[in-house]
Amino acid sequence: MTMEYKRSDRVADLLHREIAELVFRRLKDPRVANITISGVKVTGDLRHARVFFCIMGRDADEAARKSALSGLDKAKGFMRQELGRRLSLRYVPQLEFEYDTSFEYGDKMERLLKDLHKDE
Repeated sequence: MTMEYKRSDRVADLLHREIAELVFRRLKDPRVANITISGVKVTGDLRHARVFFCIMGRDADEAARKSALSGLDKAKGFMRQELGRRLSLRYVPQLEFEYDTSFEYGDKMERLLKDLHKDE
């Protein structure tokens, strides 16, 4: 039995690469200077994309998250325009940015496991 690789998954992978490239190379906004695009989920109709990001290099407090989010939101139009130029899609999805908490969760688990082994 083979796992079907849906078109929305392929589009999500493509968007992930392109958006990460745009954020890294083209956006000059200091609010998005040290963010990483960690994932993209696209709806089945390919009209909406939820883009997950995390902040690298330091603990992301609430202010840093809000600042990065507002920087990404400000660049949304530019990114959609660039994606439209680069990709051959009938519709460029609406972008919605969301902070990815999975890295913090993983980091917390790692610290808990280290503490556990320290006691042994």
